[in-house]
Amino acid sequence: MRTRQRDRDVPGPEQPWNEIVPGLWMGGHVWHDSRTGELQLAVVGTEFDLVVSLYSAPGHGPAAGVEHLVVPMPDGPLTGAQLRTAERIAGSVARAVRSGGTVLVRCHSGYNRSGLITAQALVDLGHRVPDAVDLIRRRRSPWALHNEVFVQYLTTGLGVSALLSELDAIA
Repeated sequence: MRTRQRDRDVPGPEQPWNEIVPGLWMGGHVWHDSRTGELQLAVVGTEFDLVVSLYSAPGHGPAAGVEHLVVPMPDGPLTGAQLRTAERIAGSVARAVRSGGTVLVRCHSGYNRSGLITAQALVDLGHRVPDAVDLIRRRRSPWALHNEVFVQYLTTGLGVSALLSELDAIA
């Protein structure tokens, strides 16, 4: 399964990860070091209590003993089952943050897939969708959630989007 959408015109993130709200971080597996002009690997150690990887690559952590959920997800249209999984994972992220944990949600660059889960977790924590999207773009990057399909899923609601996706599949 191809999980990464090619974003030729989108600059790489300037940080490996960014704190969106206290305890909730969003990031990727790579970042662009503006000092050197080089692409760097974002390797997680023990900085977080929970790491959710929507894309994974060997050698990127987290360290042993850190809870790690690996949930491969494409950077494109999602099936009903994938949307339900996204909703469930976001709920787990919100519960961990609510209980005082530190959570990193990451994908390849830390823009779209991690943005979808992070935004839904913010909604679960009481934010409105437009405010969650705006907050992510301000704290992570203006390029975060540039996949408009993901923003539509959030606006419609992941549960309703899952139902609509399933209806399309049987039509």
